[in-house]
Amino acid sequence: MLKFNPVYFAVTILLFVIEVLIGMYMHDDFIRPFGGDFLVVILLYCFVKTFVNSNINHVVIGVLLFACLIEALQYFHFINLIGLQNSGAARLIMGTDFAWMDMLMYTLGIMLVWITESMIKCL
Repeated sequence: MLKFNPVYFAVTILLFVIEVLIGMYMHDDFIRPFGGDFLVVILLYCFVKTFVNSNINHVVIGVLLFACLIEALQYFHFINLIGLQNSGAARLIMGTDFAWMDMLMYTLGIMLVWITESMIKCL
């Protein structure tokens, strides 16, 4: 069911700003490669929940599957196959390098969402 949620919207905007700042200013070996992947699934979850009032489990699973699909497409160099290898925007959005560690970070990020949402639901 479609329903705008201003709390999820605010969190989405905050996480988007953090992701942009990480992308622009973090050039380390931990936050940029791992923190960004951890946060991106939380960002996607909040974005979906901004507009869709759906079961937490369905959204969590959908977001994790979507993130893993994008990562799998990186393994097959999908961005090259569709001719967007020279597009900075496409490279930024889709990514270019497959990594199992990214899958782990997506899983840990979405687990944090699920645990947090489950705890809030119990209150």
